[in-house]
Order: sequence, then C-alpha cells, then structure tokens
Amino acid sequence: MKKIGMEFNLPVSIFREGKNFIAYTPVLDLSTSADNYDRVKKRFEEIVGIFFEETIKNGDINSVLKNLGWRRIKKSWSPPTVISQELKNIKVPLSC
Repeated sequence: MKKIGMEFNLPVSIFREGKNFIAYTPVLDLSTSADNYDRVKKRFEEIVGIFFEETIKNGDINSVLKNLGWRRIKKSWSPPTVISQELKNIKVPLSC
C-alpha cells in the first residue's frame, strides 16, 4: 500500500486538570490526556495520526474535514483559523 504524507499546523491547547494534562485541538474536536506534559504532547501527535488513518481508511476524509470547517485548496486541506483563545469571566445567574 502506498503511504502518503499530510502536514498541517494544528492549534493545540494543553491544560492541566488535577494531576492530568489535556491536549485539545478545536479544528478536529479531538483531545487526549496523560500524566505529564511531554507524554500528552506525544499522545496528541499519535491520536491525530490515528484520526487521519482511520478517517482515510473509512473513506470519510473529505466529508469529515468539510464538516469540521476545513477548506479544500487545490489538492490539500487547510484547517480553520483559530482567531482567539482567551479567558472570559462570565456571570451566570442561578436560582436556589
């Protein structure tokens, strides 16, 4: 089987949740976790690879990426651009 390569710049947020680290990319709506920073970065690369392998194997790559907001440019795909990531203080009224 012929292997092809794809390369993207994906935005990834890494944050801590208790003792675990979470890596998340909104352009694939994909996340993974690990018990340390270096391991979560490695697992993130692995899970992105698995995502693309399985999506291509199932013949869904075009529809999946299109549904995630990616654009087809010539023969390659371009992920949506994250414009901002920020902390926003939100007050939510609660009735008790």
